Amino acid sequence: MMPNPELLIQLTIMQMPFGKYKGTILCNLPVSYLEWFNSKGFPEGKLGVLLQTIYEIKLNGLEYLLEPIKKNRYPK
Repeated sequence: MMPNPELLIQLTIMQMPFGKYKGTILCNLPVSYLEWFNSKGFPEGKLGVLLQTIYEIKLNGLEYLLEPIKKNRYPK
């Protein structure tokens, strides 16, 4: 199954809206924080889907999927 490109784009632009990492771009959240959500339960709605997606990406070593998006969005 191919990842949804819109979800991947959202992971590189959306900021965490609350908590310890408020203001952090979702793709930059530490794995430990995502593991905490995984054990306690992800939030409802779009944010939960995005957090679960970035957790799976990081867990499976797929962060390279976000690199082309980041390069296009934040050119040097």
